[in-house]
Amino acid sequence: MKRAGVFDSGVGGLTVVKSLLDHKIFSEIIYFGDTARVPYGVKDKNTIIRYSLEALEFFKNFDIDIMITACNSVSAYAINDLRDSSNIKIAGVIEPGVRSLIKKAPSPSSNILILGTKATIDSKKYERLLKEKGFSNITSIAPSLFVPIVEEGLFSGEVLDTTMHHYFKDLKSPDFIVLGCTHFPLIAKSIQNYFPTATLIHSGEAIVEFLEDEHNLVKRYDKTDLKLFASENPDNLKKIAKLWL
Repeated sequence: MKRAGVFDSGVGGLTVVKSLLDHKIFSEIIYFGDTARVPYGVKDKNTIIRYSLEALEFFKNFDIDIMITACNSVSAYAINDLRDSSNIKIAGVIEPGVRSLIKKAPSPSSNILILGTKATIDSKKYERLLKEKGFSNITSIAPSLFVPIVEEGLFSGEVLDTTMHHYFKDLKSPDFIVLGCTHFPLIAKSIQNYFPTATLIHSGEAIVEFLEDEHNLVKRYDKTDLKLFASENPDNLKKIAKLWL
């Protein structure tokens, strides 16, 4: 596979793109952020599916070998509909995230914290897949304020620290934390500082592991070309990409 399409509800999927760029497993990445209708994390299942299928139509303009749904909410609700509607390979981020956690977890009794949008948490997809593998000590929360904080560029500092305390103060220190939203890797250092003994599961790194193992994709290109598209204000997407990538 040479060319990948990466779809996200907005700009957050750039954290997945960064992992793909770092590992150089594609010659070209086409990124589409549905910035006109972001966020997906507060929308209902049918709306998320409809928007995702429309994004699939966008990628039909390009000869891509695989479409990666960087958005966890899309991966939670629309992955099967996308696969049923396309002949190309479709990869979500939830199954790879669970797979990565299982590889790292020494025991099914590990204390797992899942962080995601309201839509992702309400889907219970992470919990269901983990419970199927014997894990039961799972806490899931939707720290919704993290997304606007990240988009304000506040990756550390008093505002973020206060917000983390608001969400985390009553939690037992977890063994593993699933960063189940593409915005959250940008505040991973702050989350790690709050829970210093926890192992963090990053969607971008998990999808790279999955592609390397399941699709035999390994580092092979000296350079990966990146093309950025957005349903609204593409210049802002490009500006954020320069900062995040």
